[in-house]
Amino acid sequence: MSGANRWNLDGFVVSLTAAAPNTISAYQRDVRLFVEWVARHGVDAPVEVTKAHIRSYVAFLTTSKLARRSIARKKAALARYFGWLSRNRKIKVNPTIGVKTPTDNGRLPKVLTTEQLRALLEQHPEHHPRWRYLRDDAVVETLYGSGLRVSELCSLDIDSIDTRRGVVRVMGKGNKERQVPVSKPSIEAVRAWVPLRHEVLGETDGRARRTTVIDELALFLNHRGRRITPRDVRRLIDDRALSPTHPHALRHTFATHLLNNGADLRAVQELLGHSDVATTQRYTHVSKERLKMAYGASHPRA
Repeated sequence: MSGANRWNLDGFVVSLTAAAPNTISAYQRDVRLFVEWVARHGVDAPVEVTKAHIRSYVAFLTTSKLARRSIARKKAALARYFGWLSRNRKIKVNPTIGVKTPTDNGRLPKVLTTEQLRALLEQHPEHHPRWRYLRDDAVVETLYGSGLRVSELCSLDIDSIDTRRGVVRVMGKGNKERQVPVSKPSIEAVRAWVPLRHEVLGETDGRARRTTVIDELALFLNHRGRRITPRDVRRLIDDRALSPTHPHALRHTFATHLLNNGADLRAVQELLGHSDVATTQRYTHVSKERLKMAYGASHPRA
């Protein structure tokens, strides 16, 4: 049996039926990197992996100055993989059990300032054609107004937004569908953009663009007439941002603004599509941190 067959990564990937595509890709990559690492230490099959190997690998990742969150994700991928092997009786003991990763100090999500948010919502680079800045308006308004993940925004179709009811139908992680309210500025921005989709879809300047049914259904398109990608979104954010800003900051800002203004934690959890409320609770820490800063800056005895 070849080395690749001993590890059966293809079978593991097939087992990840409920995971999002990005998660599947990350897990596959993380496990493959581990396989390559242990091979250099004379380990050729999963049955040979011990808890000591897992601990040594985590230590190796730590000394490589990898972010703690990245190390935790790689450890989670291995736990998922070896757990799958254990359930299928390919190994007797899951070697990841009991192995801890460096504690993540809980890096707070970045929340945009009023000036940063205004620039993203209102900045129109002069060199862009009208369809481009109207599309970008709609993208930014939707990311902030509904708190969508970038991957969720890119997957939206023309019929995903019900402008009459003011809701957007989103397919989130694990193929779980949810409905999220859409802000009035988002609806107005989408209505302004949609009539100009034809300028980047189909024939332009006499040259036919190659499109698919998936592209034709897409709400947001790039300059090639194809469904917009996360990379396209990062570029448009870069064009408007006052300083380097990740598109996910709009989602963080959405959640924090809701909690700062009294929204219920469980309601925000549902809006964000978090399966675990603990993930949503990170944003309460952001709010508390801001209260501490305000107190420290304003109270005479702080």
